[in-house]
Amino acid sequence: MGYDSTCKFIAEHFSADLAAWLLGEEIPLTRLDPSELSLEPIRADTVVFLQSTNKVLHIEFQTDPEAVIPFRMLDYRLRLHRRYRDKEVYQVVVYLRRTDSPLVRQQTFSLSGTEHHYQVIRLWEQPAELFLSALGLLPFAALAQTDDPVRTLRQVAEQIETITEKSIQSNVAASAALLAGLVLEKDLILQVLRQDIMRESVIYQEIQAEARQQGISQGISQGISQGIAIGEDRGQQLKAIAIAKKLLDLGMALEEIAQITELPVAQVRQLQQP
Repeated sequence: MGYDSTCKFIAEHFSADLAAWLLGEEIPLTRLDPSELSLEPIRADTVVFLQSTNKVLHIEFQTDPEAVIPFRMLDYRLRLHRRYRDKEVYQVVVYLRRTDSPLVRQQTFSLSGTEHHYQVIRLWEQPAELFLSALGLLPFAALAQTDDPVRTLRQVAEQIETITEKSIQSNVAASAALLAGLVLEKDLILQVLRQDIMRESVIYQEIQAEARQQGISQGISQGISQGIAIGEDRGQQLKAIAIAKKLLDLGMALEEIAQITELPVAQVRQLQQP
């Protein structure tokens, strides 16, 4: 289970905390299966959909920026409108790891005659105190705006120690450890967060199972790294091709599609052929 899968786990099990943060109200949300939106789902490992009786919250957790995200947000917005016309839709891209890329400033998709806006949150610009106020937000605290991420992680550990329900305690601890790996060394994390608590978590057990399946014997840290790497190369090419086909259908120029998808112009031209 990698960073993105951990965010999906948090969204599914602590949806009310995410709603309070992103929607400003603590409302019950249930997970929406992306396959309900189209016969041809978009290949995006980070996508999460949560819904209430009158709202849909679409979240994309991104470790690193991608040029295709603005189009993806428009595409999903249209799918959501088609399926849930009576519901308000809120779309948010949450960037986890600090970067100077201008892509993390983009919150609009523009095409001739079309403009779509969505919200963007860069965690490193959010106050760490915000994420210390709810159990489901604790794992994000070390990625937030702080002069000392180790001290912030210690504050997270103190909060985790007060959780009385063991399953919640172990899952929050494991989620916090995994996400903290984006900014801190593993040894530092394990000095702060108790490994005996994390071992009981679903996340920790899935990492172990994945490590065994991949033949990894050097421990959990390598299991995490392997989990992140699995399928990236294979999935990225398929994702880019799917996006390129949709942009071709919209009439976008080949050069622009190549720039957005990072595919060669010649390959994009081949996709035009029936």
